[in-house]
Amino acid sequence: MAKFELKLPKMGESVAEATLTNWLKEIGDTIETDEPVLEIATDKVDSEVPSEVNGILIEKLFNVDDVIQVGQTIAIIETKGEIPSGTDTHGITEEAPTEKILETVASPITSNENVVKPVITSDSNRFYSPLVKNIALKEGISQQELDTVTGTGKEGRVTKNDILSYLENRSSKTETPKVNQPQSTTTTQTVKGAVPVSINGGDEIIEMTRMGKIIAHHMIQSTQTSAHVQSFIEVDVTNIWNWRNKVKGAFAKREGENLTFTPIFMEAVAKAIKDFPMINISVDGDKIIKRKNINLGMAAALADGNLIVPVIKNADQLNLIGMSKAVNDLANRARTGKLRPDDTQDGTYTVTNVGTFGSIMGTPIINQPQVAILALGAIRKVPAVIETPEGDFIGIRYKMFLSHSYDHRVVNGAMGGQFVKQVADYLEGFDINREI
Repeated sequence: MAKFELKLPKMGESVAEATLTNWLKEIGDTIETDEPVLEIATDKVDSEVPSEVNGILIEKLFNVDDVIQVGQTIAIIETKGEIPSGTDTHGITEEAPTEKILETVASPITSNENVVKPVITSDSNRFYSPLVKNIALKEGISQQELDTVTGTGKEGRVTKNDILSYLENRSSKTETPKVNQPQSTTTTQTVKGAVPVSINGGDEIIEMTRMGKIIAHHMIQSTQTSAHVQSFIEVDVTNIWNWRNKVKGAFAKREGENLTFTPIFMEAVAKAIKDFPMINISVDGDKIIKRKNINLGMAAALADGNLIVPVIKNADQLNLIGMSKAVNDLANRARTGKLRPDDTQDGTYTVTNVGTFGSIMGTPIINQPQVAILALGAIRKVPAVIETPEGDFIGIRYKMFLSHSYDHRVVNGAMGGQFVKQVADYLEGFDINREI
């Protein structure tokens, strides 16, 4: 017999931790290789953690709602025979008591028998994850000070973002020179927090979902970070409408899936980004990071009404068939909750389809750390002036609005407008004789 440590796998470059949301297996259950053992949630997506070996679950090292760091051991699986090559037991044998494992997971990052270090503790009213405790100790935040930090996590839990925001505000207060002037009511309001909302007997209190809280935090962060400006343009997509109607039946029969408008729009956006590479950037302080890859985020609706943004990697390298398959695959897995953490990482530009909900245009909020986002409005049949060599006349056309939000810190109005105009030109110039 041998014992295998099931660890939280790496889930993308920017993901350092995840919250355990559900155990799918109980102690004593038999587990097959690649069978999901538990469910986790990051700030991007919910996912499952599969087993790398066959065996029996004999130990759980974390409870539901615990925050786990990438690389930490989550559970112990007892296996028969040898552990497959490439896996790491970290020296655990049948004789090694699992209490030692728990001790290792719970122990501080550093220890010195001759130095007494401050300790951050949790109680029944206030829980702190290992990550929050480590940040507090590193930054010299006492238990008393940490207890005053407002938490936005479940049941008021202090998250990583909460403590980092607190540190940022504390630092700015320390650096601001003291001036003898009356404090504004705005500053007082910020320090004291939001005014409590009055609730009467007929009101209903609804707890925000975990995803809802994360989205709310990201939206506020984005509006506080970027100077949002919008440009709008109306596009004639009659050629695309007619072409899709002509080929969608044959495409579905041949490829086994539907041809929607989304991959056509995504293709045009990828082409326009190649023409305007300074739209495909991120901002880091006073530095601009010009992204090499064109990775298009595609906002997709979930069953609970929330949105998630899976990413089409290297979108400029896909033909229309490849783009269509990528769009359908990500949309289907988003709806069924089967996206992997990596599916939502490394986006460089985002497209959202507000027309799905009947909106003709919108002013979308930038998906940080990107600097722009495009909203696709509903396609409408409208009367329009059509210019011909024989003269102008009124006809029925299919049109839509493109709404482009961009960060005015680094994208000026000329580039923001020219980019969305280029997308429109690609769509209006669509070849009606194109084969797929």
